[in-house]
Amino acid sequence: MVQLLLLTTLTSSVIKLGHCTVSASVSMALRSVDFEIFGRVQGVFFRKYTKNQADKLGLKGWCMNTSRGTVQGQMQGPNDKVESMMQWLKTTGSPSSKIDKADFNNNKEIDDYTFKSFDIRRDD
Repeated sequence: MVQLLLLTTLTSSVIKLGHCTVSASVSMALRSVDFEIFGRVQGVFFRKYTKNQADKLGLKGWCMNTSRGTVQGQMQGPNDKVESMMQWLKTTGSPSSKIDKADFNNNKEIDDYTFKSFDIRRDD
């Protein structure tokens, strides 16, 4: 399993094994997912904690409050990190939040990031 993890983090490398040389061109699968979180998620630092968690996981994207009282956003990153963030959004959130429901849509594989970082978007 450790060997598999190491191979999935290679982008374009050469692995030397004894007398033979194996060329590896393994790209990390990236995923993009839109989300909307329902419950007591505004006025409880939900967006701040979401950004902090996304940064810890190395995800890119954004989140913002909506006029419906929800928090919505989009996240992009490696499959396993996106899955971890989805679980966090469903069950954890900020300490004072109460998550009733988490919707995830447009779950798709992407070739490259659309965003440079994970940002909190402000209401205009």
